[in-house]
Amino acid sequence: MKSLESLLKEIRACTVCEKHLPLGANPIVRAKKSAKLLIVGQAPGTKVHQTGIPWNDPSGDRLRDWLDMDRDTFYNEDYIAIVPMGFCYPGKGKSGDLPPREECAPLWHEKVLNQCSNVELVLLIGMYSQNYYLESKSTLTETVRSWKEYGPLYFPLPHPSPRNRLWVKKNDWFEKEVVPILRKRVKKLFKG
Repeated sequence: MKSLESLLKEIRACTVCEKHLPLGANPIVRAKKSAKLLIVGQAPGTKVHQTGIPWNDPSGDRLRDWLDMDRDTFYNEDYIAIVPMGFCYPGKGKSGDLPPREECAPLWHEKVLNQCSNVELVLLIGMYSQNYYLESKSTLTETVRSWKEYGPLYFPLPHPSPRNRLWVKKNDWFEKEVVPILRKRVKKLFKG
């Protein structure tokens, strides 16, 4: 089996779907064997593509708020791995970014996860990761509302994008009931 470092180097050099990417390939992934928390999001946006820093945008600000976590902790690879469903910016669609490219997860996820054996909590952010990893419900709302069914390893979340403000407002139970539990789980994870 390859070392995690050589696997990440191979992923970062990947060009499998480059011809479909408007800004070219720039795979964004972070992982270390010591990570206890794995964040599986959708795909990088343009700002993340440009900076090479995952969740380096308003969505990341909101996610860090949900986790009650500062940027230094969030970006500490010793504790947190970030492995999106699609590693590169997929382009613009009619109502936001296109879905993550379908090649990435089947090609890379299992290999990375096999190397990250200390992961105790996986945040599945948005329906793409939930549909891939879970027997999710018919809607994202039902899946997130049923978060207890997927534990203790998986914790489904809506995407923290500013575009989802209406969802959060309509589903105020999420920030009132689920976010405090998420924060406790994350704090406990890093105390142990």
